[in-house]
Parts: sequence; structure tokens; C-alpha cells
Amino acid sequence: MGINLNKVAKKAKSYKHVLLVMRHAKAEPFADGGDQKREITDKGAKQAKAVAKGLAALKLVPDRIVCSSAVRACQTLDRMLKVFGDDPKVDYRQSLYDGGMQAVFDELATTKDKVGTLMVLGHEPTVSISCQWLASSDSDTTKLDLLNLGLSTASVVVLGSDKPFSQWQVHNAQVLAVINAKDFD
Repeated sequence: MGINLNKVAKKAKSYKHVLLVMRHAKAEPFADGGDQKREITDKGAKQAKAVAKGLAALKLVPDRIVCSSAVRACQTLDRMLKVFGDDPKVDYRQSLYDGGMQAVFDELATTKDKVGTLMVLGHEPTVSISCQWLASSDSDTTKLDLLNLGLSTASVVVLGSDKPFSQWQVHNAQVLAVINAKDFD
């Protein structure tokens, strides 16, 4: 099921505010320090780099990134920042690891109106459930069905709205794409 990334970029440009919700890259199944200390695998490092290059090519480099403080999320973002450079403002949040969907909504509520593209980098099931709640009812049903399945590692959901993030409410945003890491290859 291929995805036309140029169409995604074109759709995204038609909105004033674009939210990128991403699940961390492929991680090892266990870690001595527990779940929060799990590291990404070699495959995960490649996924993160491919996604970052793909987003940069689509001109969807975030203005602000909010990332879970779990090791695998931080390592995913570290690989991506090598492509994005120093421009995105980055905040790390424990709440994106253990705060559930409310943590995502809290980040939206506190994002300044001037931010055009925001990325939230977190974990399943929080990332897919948050997107389901944000998705407007007139979003494409195929994309909504993909969210119901949950996001595979390094997948990105692209949502758009003309409202500033601080005004986003339940079912306010248009789901523009659900992009699997392989789609960026």
C-alpha cells in the first residue's frame, strides 16, 4: 500500500498548523534498567534517520519537538536531530512516557500560537489513541482504521488544522496521513 509523500506534503502546506505524532523507532525487547531504559536497535537507528530525511524532504521539519524521556524515544530523536539540525526547539517530558493521552493534550495546550509544525514523539498506545481523539469525523476512514490498529515503530501521523495547537480540541484536526517508516525508503 504505497503512499504518495508529495501529496501529503501538499496537503500539509494547506494548513497553518501541522502536528506530527510519532512512535519511537524499533527498540530492544528488554533492558536491565526496565522498560524506560530500553535502547533502539540498529534497525531503529536506520528508521529514525530515514523518517527524518523523509520529513525534511517534505519540508515538514518541526519548529518544536516534545519527546518522551524514555531512552528509546530520546535515541530516536537524537538520530533525527542529526538531519533536522539545531532549529527545532526540543523539550523532553516524563509525562509522555507515563502520562497517557492527557500528556499529549497538555503539550498542545501549552504550545505557542506561532509554532507552525509540532512533533510529539512517544509510545504506543498513547500516540495512536491521541490521534484518534484529535481526528475529525470527516477524516479519511482508511486513515482512521490504520490508527485503530496502532502505530508500528517509527510511524508518523500527520494532522492539520488552521487553529493554533492551544485551541485544538477533541475531533478538531484532519488526519492527512499515517506514514510507516518503510514509506520513507
